Amino acid sequence: MMIWKSLSLWIMAAFYFFAGLLHFKFPKTYLKIMPPYLPAPLTLVYVSGFAESALAVALLFPATRNLAAWGIIGLLVAVFPANIYMLQQGSAVVRIPEWVLIARIPLQFVFIYWAYTFTDHS
Repeated sequence: MMIWKSLSLWIMAAFYFFAGLLHFKFPKTYLKIMPPYLPAPLTLVYVSGFAESALAVALLFPATRNLAAWGIIGLLVAVFPANIYMLQQGSAVVRIPEWVLIARIPLQFVFIYWAYTFTDHS
């Protein structure tokens, strides 16, 4: 694996691992961005946090990398409604500038592509 791709892999794994842990440290923050139509919001916060951290670890091993990358893609698609909800609700939900909430939408596609680079797509 080329050095830049290896570095990218470790950065991605660290990003998702620590992002997943934040779900357990600050669940109330994640509950605020959970669309109200989803059932069992606290359970979903914990499940998504666990999934992020577990997929991050799995990403580091060649035998599980493809599955982990596809799992991250699936997770990004699954949490997309929360990004839309945050944008719709604005500062009523989180104290994040509107331009950041807008930028998060296309950034999701960048993250999806980034994960895709670690799949066995070739």
